[in-house]
Amino acid sequence: MTKAFEYFVVFASMRTGSNFLEANLNALEDVSCFGEAFNPHFIGYPNSTEISGVSQTQRDENPELLLEKIRKQHVGIAGFRYFNGHDPRIFRTLVHDPVCAKIVLTRNPLDSYVSWKIAQQTDQWKLTDVKRRKDASVKFNAAEFATYIDDLHQFQLTLLSELQKAGQTAFFMAYEDLQDVQVINGLASYLGAEGRLEALDHSLKKQNPRPLRETVENSDEMKAALVKMDYFALSQMPNFEPRRGPVVPRYIRAAKAPLVYLPIGGGPDQAVKHMMAQLDELTADQLLQKMSQKELRIWKRAQPEHRSFTVLRHPVARVHHAFCTHILMPGPERFDALRKTLIRRYDMLLPDDPGNAAYDIQAHRPAFFAFLSFLKGNLAGQTAVRVDAAWCTQAQAIAGFGEFALPDRIIREKDLEVEFASLIAPMGYQAPVIPDVPESGPFLLAEVYDATVEQRVADVYQRDYMMFGFDSWR
Repeated sequence: MTKAFEYFVVFASMRTGSNFLEANLNALEDVSCFGEAFNPHFIGYPNSTEISGVSQTQRDENPELLLEKIRKQHVGIAGFRYFNGHDPRIFRTLVHDPVCAKIVLTRNPLDSYVSWKIAQQTDQWKLTDVKRRKDASVKFNAAEFATYIDDLHQFQLTLLSELQKAGQTAFFMAYEDLQDVQVINGLASYLGAEGRLEALDHSLKKQNPRPLRETVENSDEMKAALVKMDYFALSQMPNFEPRRGPVVPRYIRAAKAPLVYLPIGGGPDQAVKHMMAQLDELTADQLLQKMSQKELRIWKRAQPEHRSFTVLRHPVARVHHAFCTHILMPGPERFDALRKTLIRRYDMLLPDDPGNAAYDIQAHRPAFFAFLSFLKGNLAGQTAVRVDAAWCTQAQAIAGFGEFALPDRIIREKDLEVEFASLIAPMGYQAPVIPDVPESGPFLLAEVYDATVEQRVADVYQRDYMMFGFDSWR
């Protein structure tokens, strides 16, 4: 019968018990584990010079060579341990290879961190004789632990994401599972090995048997720091918005100046285009648009001093502009199908002619609030309507730019005059005049705005308020 796996990898981190797991795997007659085969600082073990005839130099030049050697071990099944920080060139190969058995070993990160600190202090990374155990107490460093947790979290998220994309799963083990011989034998069965253990290999001893409160010198400080840490990401705002790519054809390039504008939907595009046109004494319609990525790359190569920028608009001004332009006012930019849906599903009372005297500020406010109610569900992925660029979060729009090229400068609309002048000064251009662009809609935002409007918009656009530090509109 053909075996499901040809080799294995143990995904783990330092001080998770991976040495103990390896010792027990090697105790199985038809399993071989070759240590940290892809550690960038050594091959297999600190004092090793090669694995299966492959030297560290050969491995560094061609990691696939060592992987193939391990894979073709003739007796049973062979594998190795892989930690965050090991050769990244081999990571995706391991995760996406269906004949590679994945073992994921985890441990309480606080225990791992303290164990790591002790090992650093004592320089004792393995213990085979209890008489030689080096005892030590360590100090807890909150900032260091936060970085440690973040690195570990990112590695685990990347591993999980890649496994999902590959349509594969793993054999998951916790540090506590290592003391159960039945679990080790279950792992042997998963690997397709025939050998089984009668008892665990206890040649490796637990190095830090004392409880944390006795091992950590500043345990009270540690407890206080841990209370502040958000283990369950309770403060993290969920983001169900679809990702947005770089819509390069919407980018706007100056005719002569080495400047390109990356517009965010609902932003002050008219004002910016007039300012850019003034640089070369042209009109706004003479600016270059509808470029392909290839054309923009060619232009960038020809303009080594080029600069790009985008402009953030306050969420209140932006969403009111989107409502008036795309829902309320007649014209080519109005989304008529969505407008009908909003009238039907969200009880939005909208006249055919907003200029009619019957549509006053008392009618405008509830219609605007109904639009905000729609947006809250729309951005959370709870409606059948697409998230349009005119009202997606500005954070998501800027993230989309990054798939092609991030802007050199992100300017807030209220700082446009000063920031734009600063941007073009090194190019030898004088600051242009910011044109007075009339607001869209039958009412000025100042007539509509109050604390309730601010609170409702902030509730919809929490992510933008947090990411960019927006204060109230007025």
